[in-house]
Amino acid sequence: MADELKKLLENEGSTVKVLDQDDYVLPEKDIPMIRNHIDWEVPESIDWDRLNGAVTEAQEIFDHLIVEGLMVFWNPELLSLFNKLIFSKLSKEEFVRRKQKDLRWGQEPDWYVEHIWDSYIKYGQIPAGMEVDLILDGEQSFDLEMIFHRIIT
Repeated sequence: MADELKKLLENEGSTVKVLDQDDYVLPEKDIPMIRNHIDWEVPESIDWDRLNGAVTEAQEIFDHLIVEGLMVFWNPELLSLFNKLIFSKLSKEEFVRRKQKDLRWGQEPDWYVEHIWDSYIKYGQIPAGMEVDLILDGEQSFDLEMIFHRIIT
């Protein structure tokens, strides 16, 4: 969705940067382990200072900045830098189905897929009392034009 939205905004003449939380993962030696497996799915695996700095820098350069990732709603400092919040929800069943197809890092053991889901529940939710601009059903096709208009207004 981020890449499609970027294209639409650029077609309208805006400059756009997409930052992916996964690009700010710490070196493997500094990431916690779980069951002898690198635990990418906890806040301690992210270099938040570097990500926050990249957001601040990009906001000075680009008309629009899109930041995406499992835990972007977890970090209060990062959240304070945003002016629009879009959250995409997903059922556990759909998550597992998609994760079974996602082989970018190889086939993950079932226990780790469960751990990823648990991390989403623990670190990937909208903080209590926080209002977001738009909540999307990640299992449905998204209306890019509607999202576009919510962002630019």
